[in-house]
Amino acid sequence: MMADVISERQDDSLATRASLLERLKDCEDQASWREFFARYRELIFRFALKAGCTETEAEEVVQETVIGVARKLPEFRYDPAKCAFKTWLLNQTMWRVQDQLRKRQSWEGKLIHSSPAKAGDGAAPANDGTSRTATVERVADSTVEKLETAWNEDWQCTVLAAALTRVKAEANLKDCQMFELHVLRGLSPREVARTIGVSTARVYLAKHRLGPLVKKRVAELEQAMRI
Repeated sequence: MMADVISERQDDSLATRASLLERLKDCEDQASWREFFARYRELIFRFALKAGCTETEAEEVVQETVIGVARKLPEFRYDPAKCAFKTWLLNQTMWRVQDQLRKRQSWEGKLIHSSPAKAGDGAAPANDGTSRTATVERVADSTVEKLETAWNEDWQCTVLAAALTRVKAEANLKDCQMFELHVLRGLSPREVARTIGVSTARVYLAKHRLGPLVKKRVAELEQAMRI
């Protein structure tokens, strides 16, 4: 009887995770949107900072991206041959980053035109063609490949962190802490051992124990988000 109950709970849990994108299409499903925000807020925020946004602008990118996803998600159709959800979300984020940088460029232009340089002060005229290339143009032309690489790396870290959060509910917390410091934060086994107050061998053992379980949870998350 107990085994049946556990099995039913596991089935319900997997079904819930597997339907996250579908549930997000209901804008009234606040629980699903909180889950989405918690999972992807830092990913979007870090990307915006790397693209040249200030922290305030990055926060705006996060808010505008989530709003945009809410509006556009019903139109999204999963087709890995054309566009995975990861790429679709990257595009949504990139557009909002460009919007923020355009706003800044427009504001800086207004300041320049409202404060003309005085004769002899050495400042170049605003329209002499020597001003620096617009930030948004540099992002689009010369750094997009690096930004996409950074996005993919941060995406994997985001999924891994979410998987570890789920593993914490079923594994030794100290093992999880060691795994997080070593695998997610990049500390060496010796550094982790010194931080936690355990032997280096214990760190390796924690990684060996949790590695397969975390990998399994990552696969579940990837399936849930159909990436």
